[in-house]
Amino acid sequence: MKRKLSRFFVSLALGVMSLTASASVPREEYPRPQFERTDWVNLNGDWTYEFDFGKSGMDRRLYKSEGFKDKITVPFCPESRLSGVAYVDFIPAMWYHRKIQIPSEWQGRDVMLNFGGVDYFSAVYIDGQLVGRHWGGSDSFGHDITKFVSDGKVHDLVVRVEDDVRSGDQAKGKQSGNFYSQGCDYTRTTGIWQTVWMEPVDHAGLSSAYIVPDLDHKRFVIEPSFRNLENGQKVEAVVRDGGKVVSRATEKASRQVKLELPIKNVKTWSPESPFLYDVELTVYDADGKAIDKVSSYSGMRKIHWEGDRLYLNNEPYFLRLVLDQGFYPEGIWTAPDDASLKCDIEMSMAAGFNGARLHQKVFEERFHYWADKLGYLTWGETASWGANTNKIEAARNFIPEWESIVIRDRNHPSIVAWTPFNETWERPGDSEQAKQHDRFVKDVYTLTSHLDYRPINDTSGNFHVITDLWTVHNYEQNPDKLAEYFVIKDGRYPQLDPNKEISYGGQPFFIDEYGGIKWVDGAQFADNSWGYGDSPRTKEEFYDRLERLTDVILAVPYMSGYCYTQLTDVEQEQNGIYNYDRTKKFDMDRIKKIFSKVPKGFK
Repeated sequence: MKRKLSRFFVSLALGVMSLTASASVPREEYPRPQFERTDWVNLNGDWTYEFDFGKSGMDRRLYKSEGFKDKITVPFCPESRLSGVAYVDFIPAMWYHRKIQIPSEWQGRDVMLNFGGVDYFSAVYIDGQLVGRHWGGSDSFGHDITKFVSDGKVHDLVVRVEDDVRSGDQAKGKQSGNFYSQGCDYTRTTGIWQTVWMEPVDHAGLSSAYIVPDLDHKRFVIEPSFRNLENGQKVEAVVRDGGKVVSRATEKASRQVKLELPIKNVKTWSPESPFLYDVELTVYDADGKAIDKVSSYSGMRKIHWEGDRLYLNNEPYFLRLVLDQGFYPEGIWTAPDDASLKCDIEMSMAAGFNGARLHQKVFEERFHYWADKLGYLTWGETASWGANTNKIEAARNFIPEWESIVIRDRNHPSIVAWTPFNETWERPGDSEQAKQHDRFVKDVYTLTSHLDYRPINDTSGNFHVITDLWTVHNYEQNPDKLAEYFVIKDGRYPQLDPNKEISYGGQPFFIDEYGGIKWVDGAQFADNSWGYGDSPRTKEEFYDRLERLTDVILAVPYMSGYCYTQLTDVEQEQNGIYNYDRTKKFDMDRIKKIFSKVPKGFK
């Protein structure tokens, strides 16, 4: 059986580096919409590369390369068609190269080289000198390359990457550990898979800003962080409603500074009305000169839980989520263009969902931007599969990556919960290894709670150790049997294995995976295509099963929401509401009618 390629191919012209966005540069949009600077250089486009199957590149001093013989289109991974390579076997290591030149206008400022995502380990070299290393396939990172470059000079940028999805030491998500895509695992992603860019930043400029909406007190609280601090430095925050300034605050810059910005006539953010305030942060030196300016935005919304209910803006809110795995036929983990990210959200909303569980992948910031703009609720997850929760090395790799992910994405109002793990099947029972699993999960929960205020679903489905949300998975295809599953017996609520996890403690209860009904629209994607249970014989049978399963969940009195599997087919897993190429399978009016139902007492 051979892997089948996508049903359609989006062609992109390769571009050269330019200071302004150009249609010739793939993924031309600024990749960090909540921390945006006006000066930047997009490094996407035509790079050269060499595979390093024997990991001998260091011995051969490939870090001193002035160019390799083969071409690849960044930011698309070499397994994808959009990269121009489409090599789908395992790639333990590879090398990238391109020329870079620092604009003369950047003189006097530091230069940051930023990567939206590189899977998994990377080392960056300029003119043969090591700039820095990074571990983690899903988080964004940057290197200060100021001391390695000169204004106007052309430099050789080389990136070495290594990836081992079968080690058990690193998170891989749904990347297949077998040559073939099979079961719930699909084509791998190796190396650079998100935008690469450079930007100038003042030595004492901003490094980040945590924007917390405080609806109950009608204010935003902003905690800025600085690259360095200098005497007399100040920071200003301005909040705008359209072009009108509605709040302003200025404080002396320090590591402890917090900016409080009261809003008189609050406009809340919600799926029904996704209003966003513009936020601008400016750093001034002792002479009052602006040395750094960052554009951002935020939504005034509150997410919290009380007892067994989740609240949005202080009202009980029922989550009607869909599982979204973020795979694309042409780009695999990387959307072919910005419009595709927006389109996926619009397709989901057209099907009646008010949000998504972003499953086993860290979605790029541009996706969250569109979710914020469109009013789409999400659960932020990571690609936890592959990181064996019994292994200390896996924990060592996972924790700093997860910390970086939460810090990067915590300003997005659309994200309403964190899910660091999914189905930790490797928990072996009552043993020393089980203790390592439980410690790992608890450590990540504790870290997340210190970083952010949102509720935490420690491990989706199983096995819960400490959690704010209670989640179960059930793919029962018989509605009557599914109803039996939710019956409380001897005071015990549904769970996978009471011997391997804590008991339900009265948290908001969700079935965050159900359905998965197989329906193939036309030819099967592959010989091993599948879905849960027996495929319905007709579309009418599909509609009937889908509605009855969903109605069972809506009738459960302690239920706070669901997540249907899934938005689109993904390669051989053909149980999506849409085909893998995003074309329709069903009458979407009928689908929307099913998924738009809300139980009594909820919004």
